[in-house]
Amino acid sequence: MPKTIAIVGGGFSGVVTAVHLLRAGLGGPARIVLINRSGRMARGVAYGSRTEAHVLNVAAGRMSALADDEESFLRFARARDARFDSGSFVPRRLYGDYLGHLLDDAIATAAPDVGCDRIVGEVTAVEPRSEPLGADMTLADSQRLRVDRLVLAVGNYAPANPPALGDAVAASARYVADPWAPGALDRVSTDRPVLLIGTGLTLLDIALDLRERGLRAPMHAISRRGLLPQPHRSPSLAPARNHRPPAIATGPPTARAYLRAVRAHVQELAADGVDWREVINSLRPITPQLWQRLTTTERGRFLRHLRTYWEVHRHRAAPELGIALGRLLATGALCVSAGRVLSYRDTGDGAEVVVRQRATGGVQTFRVGSVINCTGPNSDTRRLRDPLIEDLVRRGVLCHDRLGLGIEVADDGALIDARGEASRALYYVGPFLKARDWEATAVPELRVHAQHLADTLRRSFSADRP
Repeated sequence: MPKTIAIVGGGFSGVVTAVHLLRAGLGGPARIVLINRSGRMARGVAYGSRTEAHVLNVAAGRMSALADDEESFLRFARARDARFDSGSFVPRRLYGDYLGHLLDDAIATAAPDVGCDRIVGEVTAVEPRSEPLGADMTLADSQRLRVDRLVLAVGNYAPANPPALGDAVAASARYVADPWAPGALDRVSTDRPVLLIGTGLTLLDIALDLRERGLRAPMHAISRRGLLPQPHRSPSLAPARNHRPPAIATGPPTARAYLRAVRAHVQELAADGVDWREVINSLRPITPQLWQRLTTTERGRFLRHLRTYWEVHRHRAAPELGIALGRLLATGALCVSAGRVLSYRDTGDGAEVVVRQRATGGVQTFRVGSVINCTGPNSDTRRLRDPLIEDLVRRGVLCHDRLGLGIEVADDGALIDARGEASRALYYVGPFLKARDWEATAVPELRVHAQHLADTLRRSFSADRP
């Protein structure tokens, strides 16, 4: 019988894990089953957009899905447009095409006894087995699968509704809970003002999408601090390790100490003309270690006070998107403010949102045609209401991260159960690794996790043999 590995999730993490397994095999007959509920294999939320204004936030030269072939994506992009170079920020749809190409190629060139099935469906229950080791899976259509290993590769869920909006938004046609859902923006009127909740990268994507759709009415954006993503420099450069703050790894493991070390080093290097981005870039290779040094209390302190500042400096926008954002702000097409939503009311022909402004403490009422949630993917598995996550928690084989960043995962990617033990059959790869590593949402990190997990899965079958 062939060894069977099921991968739940057909976005970046699931596809790249499958590619590595197909390329290297499992040392004998094997079957990889890739399951995706949306049907858009190799797309996911990140690369499913067809809007031209939506480009990657990392330059093409650093977007290879294969850590051992740094120019893989650049070759693919240049084959479609010779004008692209390593510093180009290319359309996201092209990256989705690239992932699809990698998967198709891996299937076509796999060993004769290694196959891949692609299933469109939703897994609702998983029952782990100890003898023989593996799991029995149930899909929403009642289909059942018996597998030897299961990889969860999910993570980009719809944004959570801000609590102040209340239950009224559920039935409101004026509220867009998930701007990435197919057709979600079709009902947004192009001649009425729009309120966007959240001022991160999602805001920029949606604002540009709305303008491309013909919206000419003003857009208002609100977030707790009103901070906008910083742009990359052009051309984008690889991280420079020599600009790492010397005190950050040796000083006290506290959020405050980290902040002081970064600020001091930025100020010191600025005198020599070194851009602050070089300091932030230099932290990338050691971010997991820095995060793991922090106690749960210190992690919570970081999330409350520093998270937003880290996000806007670390997760930057493509240079051309930064220019487009500046143009929207300069012309008044987009107005950004810091504040907290107090209430939401559907007025029948629009929505009325009351906001307390951060700067003055005063109350402002926005009367708009639509309200769009741009707060970004929800990583708090405690509040997802996902049938599969709930089933795994109920069985005690998956544990929520107590800070709402994802799930508990061992160093090798195995799920950690309610007893604190690592599974031998259930694994995870994807952005919920943020709970363990903090930085786990970008290609340079996720591609390494996917490759390591594929290696772990191959070794796990060797460990099963007498």
